[in-house]
Amino acid sequence: MTAPSVFDPPFGTPRHILCVGAAVLDTLFRVSTLPQGQGKVLPYDMLQIAEGMASSAAYAIVQLGGEASLWGAVGDDDTGERIIRDLDATGIHVEGMLRVDGARSAISTILVDDDGERLIVPFYDPKLHHTVKEFTAEDMAAFDAVLVDVRWPALALRVLKAARAMGKPAILDGDVAPDGIIEQLAPEATHIVFSEPAAQSLTGTSEVSAMTQLLKQRFDHAFICVTAGAAGSYWFDEQNNAVAHCPTISVKAVDTLAAGDIFHGAFALATAEGMPPADAIRFSSIAAAIKCESFGGRSEAPTRAEVIRRSHSR
Repeated sequence: MTAPSVFDPPFGTPRHILCVGAAVLDTLFRVSTLPQGQGKVLPYDMLQIAEGMASSAAYAIVQLGGEASLWGAVGDDDTGERIIRDLDATGIHVEGMLRVDGARSAISTILVDDDGERLIVPFYDPKLHHTVKEFTAEDMAAFDAVLVDVRWPALALRVLKAARAMGKPAILDGDVAPDGIIEQLAPEATHIVFSEPAAQSLTGTSEVSAMTQLLKQRFDHAFICVTAGAAGSYWFDEQNNAVAHCPTISVKAVDTLAAGDIFHGAFALATAEGMPPADAIRFSSIAAAIKCESFGGRSEAPTRAEVIRRSHSR
């Protein structure tokens, strides 16, 4: 019999998370090294996959045993149909997706090198997010938590406000965004998980512990975490009034694409399940690290059983 784990899911119905934001058709090319100048680059592997920050987080939630709905926008084109079809096939609820007349769906070309680093060239049609999806309090009542990214800020703001008013975790993926977007969304979030580049941009320091402290001072109403890749994650422990560090497991990085999104999805699910912050961050860190071991973007998000198994390794 398998020993109980702090990462075991709670009894009863799986927690249902609403993810709001990016839905993109990515074309991934695997190359030996990233290009340094003009010329032709010859990949040795490729994959087309529907993902994006919110979409990949939603997929991680499903893989980890939760339930996920996605509110994103696609154009009225074949690409949009494929994005919705591909995400629906993974078990994500896509009934809330918006098809925007006259807009082109988001696409991205991504090069991933043998060290797992990537070069991303995304295209988002500004028309995609001019419309704000309408929703009701009854719609929001179906969810145990919400997770929003920075791609559809007008809708993200409304969703965060509604979730917070209803006493639900309102989680912001604090990634790099146009000026003013984080400042607009952060006051309505109960939890903010920043990427290291976004945290550095907002604080002007390169030391992650200091970033975390400064961000907590700036957004003192919210739980604050900063992810730092192989260096683990830093978060502000309100019980001890100090910055805490959570290391991650050691892996050979093959593809870091979507690792941050997997972290956010895992963290949203763990938070909705009532997992203590230290455990939620450890759980999320392990999930993100496992993803990095294989090429394929969000498609390599692990199951909960895989996370539990790796949590026992050193």
